[in-house]
Amino acid sequence: MESKIENQLKEKKAFKNATVSHVENTHTLVVAATGTYITIDEFKSIFNYIGELVKSHKITKLVFDKRKLNVFHQPSMEWYFVEWKEKMFDLGLKTHRKILPEDQVFRQSVKIGRQQIAEKYPNGKFNEMDIQYFENLDDAIEK
Repeated sequence: MESKIENQLKEKKAFKNATVSHVENTHTLVVAATGTYITIDEFKSIFNYIGELVKSHKITKLVFDKRKLNVFHQPSMEWYFVEWKEKMFDLGLKTHRKILPEDQVFRQSVKIGRQQIAEKYPNGKFNEMDIQYFENLDDAIEK
């Protein structure tokens, strides 16, 4: 299904395995995986770049499109939740939308990973964020 919103996306920066775009006339960013795996170093570079945009453009919503990924990396996820989201919460980025690949093993790995992080960090600010999962870009951006 073709996205209605794709023509409103303005690319900000392309990385080796992901692209960061801004949804025109909104406070929303979209990071889309373009490769099947993102190393932790590249992952941190991508999200540190997004952090700069959150500060400079008052971004309040982030959509993370993971549909092209086929490898789940728990250390990246833990850094993302425990360090990066903590900083972003204080900057006003409190709405997160995720689009997962159809791969059920990947989806189950995300679920287990989130449970482990929630148990390990029960007072994490990520617990106060609006985090939802969607199946397509339009719904993730609109809702």
